[in-house]
Formats: sequence, structure tokens, C-alpha cells
Amino acid sequence: MEGERPKYFSDMTNPPEFLKSLEQTRRLCCREGWCRPHIEAIQVAIDQYAEAAMGNRAFFLNKPHSIG
Repeated sequence: MEGERPKYFSDMTNPPEFLKSLEQTRRLCCREGWCRPHIEAIQVAIDQYAEAAMGNRAFFLNKPHSIG
């Protein structure tokens, strides 16, 4: 398991500051009162980065719950 990338941000025990700031930006950007196209552009850019860097576009979103 060592060296394996975490599938979701919440799986990381000690994330780097850069990833912490991206997660916080994605979570809080819709609360700032910006124009909707700007918010969507920021979220898409963050999701595209996550897909390229971590292999999972939903990296900063909540993990899906398992059934049962």
C-alpha cells in the first residue's frame, strides 16, 4: 500500500498545503457571491487538475457511501 495515491482528499492523513487550499477554494467559492460562470470555471479547473494529478476527477468531493 505504500506509495499508493489516495483516491479521495478525505483519505489523506497529512495533505500538502496546496491541496488543502484547493479543497477549501472548491468548497467555499459558491459562498462568495461571485458570478455563476466564474464559480463553475473555478470548480471545473480544480476538478481537471485533480483528474490529471490524482487520477480521480471527484478527488475533492465526498467519497460515495458503501451500501450496507
